[in-house]
Amino acid sequence: MTDERRHPASWWAQFQEASDRFDTAYLTEGLGDLINAKIASPLLRREAEIAADVVVRHLNKPNSAELAERAGKAVQRLVETVRRLEERSGDAFELAPAHAACHLLEGRFADAASAAEEFLKTQQILRVFVGALRMERFDNDLAVRMLAAGHAPGTALNSGSVMGKYSWWPSWLTKVVTERAMAGRLDEQTISALDRCAYAELSPAQARIARRLLAGEQDLIEATATRLEALNEPRAAKLLREGDLTAVALAARLIPL
Repeated sequence: MTDERRHPASWWAQFQEASDRFDTAYLTEGLGDLINAKIASPLLRREAEIAADVVVRHLNKPNSAELAERAGKAVQRLVETVRRLEERSGDAFELAPAHAACHLLEGRFADAASAAEEFLKTQQILRVFVGALRMERFDNDLAVRMLAAGHAPGTALNSGSVMGKYSWWPSWLTKVVTERAMAGRLDEQTISALDRCAYAELSPAQARIARRLLAGEQDLIEATATRLEALNEPRAAKLLREGDLTAVALAARLIPL
């Protein structure tokens, strides 16, 4: 991966800031497995794996003085080994995974992720970071897709929370939510309007009409607005023509079953 495509450490740091339940043990284990697999030297890889194991155990039992001491010594040994190898070979690229492992085990998670993008797919790293958020009722897949598409972490994580919260919505509507989220057009007003559609108990035919209305098909919007006027719903017709999504549920329900 070229430097132009790598995210800076400050970008990756947003994940830990987004959740007060951020699981550093989960992150260290998951990202460590990905990074260590890229270390070419079997002996160095084994040393990194041993250090990662004891660090994860310490993170899971942070009050253990014994594990804290063992973790500190294992990481220091790895750091010193990498430093000696770099002085001996001077091949920074070959040691890039080992340097990333050092960042990770020293608790510099954002630095580790940024460095790892040099030799790992960004989406692999994203899945570990999103999983470490430990968010309840959260759509990990949507968040990862949005992040991979270039959306800011805050936007992607908010959309993942919305999808998780409203996972009971019918499949046709969750598809609309996904499309709007990927397009960066999922705000609170839109969510409220879509929720009305979810509660509208639409038939399959009505749901198809609602989906087309939500997609902004102008000919259908005009025909439906005209029908609303004929049914003495001029305000709903006006809202529909103006693009107000709150009118979609009413309009769809007026379509004959």
